[in-house]
Amino acid sequence: MMTSRPTPPEILTFGEAMTLFVAETPGDLAEVARFRRGIAGADTNVAIGLARLGFHVGWLSRVGDDSFGTYIRRTLEAEGLDCRHLTRDPDHATGLVFKARVDDGSDPHVEYVRRGSAASFFSPADAQAVDFAAARHLHATGIPPALSASARELAFHMLERARTAGVGISFDPNLRPGLWGSDAEMRDTLNDLASRADWVLPGLAEGRRLTGLDSAHDIAGFYLDRGARAVIIKLGPEGGYYRDATQHFTIEGFPVAEVIDTVGAGDGFAVGVVSALLDGLSPRTAVRRGNLIGARAVQVRGDMEGLPHRARLTELEADLPPLD
Repeated sequence: MMTSRPTPPEILTFGEAMTLFVAETPGDLAEVARFRRGIAGADTNVAIGLARLGFHVGWLSRVGDDSFGTYIRRTLEAEGLDCRHLTRDPDHATGLVFKARVDDGSDPHVEYVRRGSAASFFSPADAQAVDFAAARHLHATGIPPALSASARELAFHMLERARTAGVGISFDPNLRPGLWGSDAEMRDTLNDLASRADWVLPGLAEGRRLTGLDSAHDIAGFYLDRGARAVIIKLGPEGGYYRDATQHFTIEGFPVAEVIDTVGAGDGFAVGVVSALLDGLSPRTAVRRGNLIGARAVQVRGDMEGLPHRARLTELEADLPPLD
């Protein structure tokens, strides 16, 4: 009896998923005795967010042949991700991250144990079996190219294969300066990758650091001149800015009574914008959805716990007033 092969993913994502340990009490990590386990990674946050909204999302990565790698696979598959391209590496460990707990809404202190991790041994060979012809969209960030030279080769390979196949591409720089040899290397590499994307989604501070320009309008122009179709800039609590060849505007953010955890807010914004544009909605609606999901993300503890499922998002958007 023949069995049919699973349908290839419509959205492709790749990056490093790490096992996350969040302190259960505030204070210096050196003094914390108890942690709560989860998973972390900007790329996985977006992948999970899109999967929760009903998209068939494929995840390409490497984890160690260890209990943490098993935990990550099981968690991602439970979230609905297609992990056919998740490789177990018998020679290198899964990356770990430890996050302090803060109760004042500030950015929590984070420490990584990821040097020489399985994901840092990414290479284009990991994408050999990826069916780009069946995909609709690729979401990429600036984190994989920061992990190693071979991981950087994979990032360029993924974007080039997607472009050749006519697949749409979104790119979030997600700066991690500590992983790069120099600011110049980071800037040149990420701007090169951004020039290959359709939608570029930097934060305002990231855009300033990458372009040397100050205003959201000028930063967006920098990437439009280099081939982007649209640039959507995260403005934090102030909302989001959109610019393409014919229009530009700012959509105000949603007020948040209490900020619990800022980690993952930008990923929530990306989930909102990318999902709305893939849903065929207007750019204004897309930026508003980005603001909405980003605001929800900071109101709960955890990197991706605030990302809504489709039914809940539909309820939230039904309560919003019409856009002007």
